Amino acid sequence: MVKITDVARHAGVSPSTVSYALSGKRPISEETRRRIAASIRELGYRPHAGARALAGSRSNVLALVVPLRPGIHVPVVMGCAVSVVTTARRHGHDVLLLTQEEGEEGLRRVADTALVDALIVMDVQLHDPRLPLLRSLGRPSVLIGFPAEPAGLTCVDLDFKAAGELCVERLAGLGHRVVALVGSPPEVYVRRTGFAERVVRGFTAAADRRGLVSAVHPCEATPAAARRVAERLLREQPALTGVVVHNEAVLEPLIDAFERLGLRVPGDLSVTAICPDELAASLRVPVTSVALPSAELGERAVELLMGKLAGAEVPEATLLAPRLTERATTRPRAAP
Repeated sequence: MVKITDVARHAGVSPSTVSYALSGKRPISEETRRRIAASIRELGYRPHAGARALAGSRSNVLALVVPLRPGIHVPVVMGCAVSVVTTARRHGHDVLLLTQEEGEEGLRRVADTALVDALIVMDVQLHDPRLPLLRSLGRPSVLIGFPAEPAGLTCVDLDFKAAGELCVERLAGLGHRVVALVGSPPEVYVRRTGFAERVVRGFTAAADRRGLVSAVHPCEATPAAARRVAERLLREQPALTGVVVHNEAVLEPLIDAFERLGLRVPGDLSVTAICPDELAASLRVPVTSVALPSAELGERAVELLMGKLAGAEVPEATLLAPRLTERATTRPRAAP
């Protein structure tokens, strides 16, 4: 267990100075306070919940809570994280990155140490167990994602339901009547992650509205799983001519699998995706896609947090409208 003497030695101050920083009984310089805060953070020292003096003035540190759970596509998450860090730096803040799956305990640990001014939380589930604690903490927070009941929270995200609808509408507009969604890995749906479920809702709603035959298939993030899903789709939906992919890791392997099964993209099969623009544009066959605006989401989250820290009124819900870019994988359905 880390002791106050360990913190003092690490920060190059006396134990009494650390105690004063935590208790607020005597003033200390801002430079010393920040050095002590950095040592506490690095060593993992946990002061008693009542030791709040470090919270009495700003730490200029934001916590970014991004648990790297199974099924998470790390490049997309890290793109958002980099945007959070660079935007926070423009506002004179550092970022403490928390990647462990600690749930409420991780949030409480950060709050109890009083080392951060505010929190940004990612990978939000529809019924996220962290929400009651977030609502009760005395620190501003922003969620990148929407739970089922977002009242009283500040949330920002791509409108994933509209993104699913937009992909289907594009395929339907090109004459495709049998479509499928190749979705996120199964564990993402088991957790009831908000963005994945909203894509399914949008896809299904648009397909039903247009009178299309549709199916949804979760897919593990491996080339072998992509091949299995392609084979299953053609076995179960032999008239399939349109596919929406919401799984960045299998986008290229899936197109390859369909082509090995004898379908030309886009001659026989049109493909749209919800993924980063740079990925869609860089593939062997550039993919028509709705952009995942990771950089904008990170920037918006920090700007909302800065507004809350300044005491300004900010919107509870910020939904970014989806934007579809036409590329080489879509064309009108061939006449039967």
